[in-house]
Amino acid sequence: MERKKRPLVVLTGPTAVGKTALSLRLARALDGEIVSADSMQVYRRMDIGTAKVTRQEMEGIPHHLIDVLEPDEDFNVVTFTSMAREAMEGIYSRGRIPVVTGGTGFYIQALAYDVNFEEHQESGCRSKLRALAEEKGAEHLHSLLEEVDPAYAAGIHANNVKRVIRALEFFYETGTRLSDHNSRERERTSPYDLWYFVLNCRRQDLYDRINRRVDQMMDLGLEQEACGLIREGLREDMTSMQGIGYREFFPYLRGERSLDETVEQIKKDTRHFAKRQLTWFRREKDVIWMNKEDYPEEDRLLASMLSRIRA
Repeated sequence: MERKKRPLVVLTGPTAVGKTALSLRLARALDGEIVSADSMQVYRRMDIGTAKVTRQEMEGIPHHLIDVLEPDEDFNVVTFTSMAREAMEGIYSRGRIPVVTGGTGFYIQALAYDVNFEEHQESGCRSKLRALAEEKGAEHLHSLLEEVDPAYAAGIHANNVKRVIRALEFFYETGTRLSDHNSRERERTSPYDLWYFVLNCRRQDLYDRINRRVDQMMDLGLEQEACGLIREGLREDMTSMQGIGYREFFPYLRGERSLDETVEQIKKDTRHFAKRQLTWFRREKDVIWMNKEDYPEEDRLLASMLSRIRA
């Protein structure tokens, strides 16, 4: 007899679209627990720039993979899937449903379709690429990726040097483009009874939400949070410091950019990031798009999601 698949609910979408509030209502309605699929909220003391859910906002709903690493620790898809699967086993053992929420599409794909990744040992190729990045800059490295894998290069920012190096290393060592590899992985069938919701809204509404949120972050003390971490000795090449809202403060502290210019750069980078997220989710299969303009009231949006899950 075939084993019944265990349920897995995913709620994702572009940054600032309103995932956090809806995920809390969804988890409560399903008697679920939330597993964060956010590559930055995993870090302690990085609260404002990551728009991290507060203990008060959690309203007693258990959250996993939030505030579990220090900012000087690395975090990648291998670490994420290992930690997330362990959290999910605990959730299932308690008779509850895991609600995975966050905007890191690569992580969600790996978890939802049980993609196994092996960490590669440090290679001479990787060392040479790092040296090249230091010598000629991130833009030059990104241009190399555009030549061999334009599809993958279009989906990541040039400043994300680690991912650029990973894609180049993958191509040079395997002769295969990472974009082609990811396309094949998308053909996998999920081992879960998967409900993969993508929350979205009109482009201009999303951009307005992003701009307002960055302003709110500044009012809450983003400059002090980011600059404080940098002054502690966190480097620009660390995974945590490559996050939007943090990396932009390195030029500011070097005197290369004013505070107003830094704020505008954060807004610009966030808007571009949201666009890349939407591009990623449009390529994914099995997704259920939930457009906010189709549901003027959040109660109706939530009811629609629940009716699909419970059907």
